[in-house]
Amino acid sequence: MMKILSIWAVLVLVSLSACGQRKKDKEAVRQEDPAHPGWNKLTPEEERVIVNKGTEYPGTGKYLHNTQKGTYTCKRCGAPLYRSEAKFESECGWPSFDDEIKGAVKRFPDPDGMRTEIRCAKCGAHLGHVFLNEGFTPKNTRHCVNSISMNFIPDKK
Repeated sequence: MMKILSIWAVLVLVSLSACGQRKKDKEAVRQEDPAHPGWNKLTPEEERVIVNKGTEYPGTGKYLHNTQKGTYTCKRCGAPLYRSEAKFESECGWPSFDDEIKGAVKRFPDPDGMRTEIRCAKCGAHLGHVFLNEGFTPKNTRHCVNSISMNFIPDKK
């Protein structure tokens, strides 16, 4: 019995160190894209959403419940997109903002003909969709944004 527990403990430790290694490898990918100087190199999952206009699974984004004060920036080019003061809880499964930084986001008719896609005005990265007249905030606007499309820079205290 003790031998089985020892083997199990070793397996758990190895798997945890392997997870830590994967994280470091993923962070190591964060470098400039040689095809687009000034743009960050994207992971395959980031590329699926940002370039190929995918969507991350609802409720999984790392900024969904972020309440820190700061600025959300484009994952690909680093342009400022949203301030934390514009973020609100819409319970839609993605971070929601009722206003963008002036000139930071462009709107395009979505190919589905029903929604409006939002993209970074600087590099064209897919951010998500914007919805109007839902009544969540006085501005009556909801930018539904994939966390994977953004980085967050906390305000300096």
